[in-house]
Amino acid sequence: MSSTTNLKGIVVQVASYNTNLQGNLGLPQDLVDWLNPTLTVSNFLTRAPNGPDIVAVGFQELLPLHLGFSGLSRSVIKSRDNLIRSQIEEHAPNKESYNLVAHEVLVGVALLVYARDNGVGRRICDVQTSWTGCGPAWMGNKGAVGVRFRVRGEDGSAGEVFTFVNAHLTAHAPKLKQRINDWNHIARTLLFPSLHEKGQPTTMYSTSHLFFSGDLNFRLDVPASHPLRAHPDYIARLNAYLDTEEGRKELKEHDQLLIERGKNTVFQGLSEAEFWRFKCTYKFKLNSVDQYSTKRIPSWTDRILYATYTDTPDSSKIVPLLYTSIPSYTTSDHKPIVALLAIPPPTESESSPSPSLPPSTSSKAIPYLRNTPDYRPDPRANLKRYVGKGLGRIIGFIWFVFVLLGLGNAAIGISNVVLGMGAWSWWRKSNIELV
Repeated sequence: MSSTTNLKGIVVQVASYNTNLQGNLGLPQDLVDWLNPTLTVSNFLTRAPNGPDIVAVGFQELLPLHLGFSGLSRSVIKSRDNLIRSQIEEHAPNKESYNLVAHEVLVGVALLVYARDNGVGRRICDVQTSWTGCGPAWMGNKGAVGVRFRVRGEDGSAGEVFTFVNAHLTAHAPKLKQRINDWNHIARTLLFPSLHEKGQPTTMYSTSHLFFSGDLNFRLDVPASHPLRAHPDYIARLNAYLDTEEGRKELKEHDQLLIERGKNTVFQGLSEAEFWRFKCTYKFKLNSVDQYSTKRIPSWTDRILYATYTDTPDSSKIVPLLYTSIPSYTTSDHKPIVALLAIPPPTESESSPSPSLPPSTSSKAIPYLRNTPDYRPDPRANLKRYVGKGLGRIIGFIWFVFVLLGLGNAAIGISNVVLGMGAWSWWRKSNIELV
């Protein structure tokens, strides 16, 4: 990126990492490789040493499922918050301080959003959070969390609304339809209160800027007709292709997410930077920097997409300054990703209301979105959310008890319960015979 890039607007950093259910063990103590590679880029482009204005950090598989379902994520979130904030501030050019604007957690999906205190942090208001599950019976083992807030204009105007969403969608290559269904469910049930008095709940599209990230689980699906598939050692040959940018650029055409976006079935109106410039982020052998597991086809499962209200059908006005993965993290089978995005300055000063993305009203009125579902709020959104959360709590409590009885292993806990019930039945039968 050249030094002539216009960075008069806000600079946003978005980071995402599937930590493989490890809780506090999922991150190294030094996060500089992941959360701070953007500082050099930002300094070069702005010619002024400033850290990003807003930093959004998302996690998937944050902690073991029995703890997540039980709602026992408080200590992990507190630990992550302290570690993230200390690392950002330690490596910021001017040692700027950052404030946690808001966070939201659903089972293992978490999002923490920070703002620079000496910048937009002073102008943030109307902070909101939301969550929705899209697992079985709407439970939160898969789903999304969101944070929304308004940044007032420097001239006192209403300013612009920022919405950040972090998600974890259905896994496994053949389950493409389920991932599309997950997206549609999130688009209609991840609701925020209206910023206008007595207004109806709004979707994530009712915003000036939208950032959607996470382990989206879309896979690399190379067709049987591709010459690679005829190779005697297909996996080894595929990995060799993925080792080069030229090979990745060719294979990206078989990325499920890119294909479905082209069909306008998911992520309507959102854009993405050139994800093929970095290696597939899944599935790696644990404790390995660059060795893929043979259990899965390597894929770009971890992604960051974005949109702003001035976007056109052909391009986004948001400028991606950096979009990459961090290979040095080896405790998970995923690699973390990070993006640095330059948001265009406001087009004009308005007192009210804040500008919003086109699909927030009626996507059918916009030519390039004519095949897009009209994402209006699901009237049963709250029922679905709380049914899923309630079932998750019940399952989580039972699972947690089995883990305790098994000294950390649910399977052993179940075995202990079965053996205990058998022993009690035998003892009871013996006492009855003696009587």
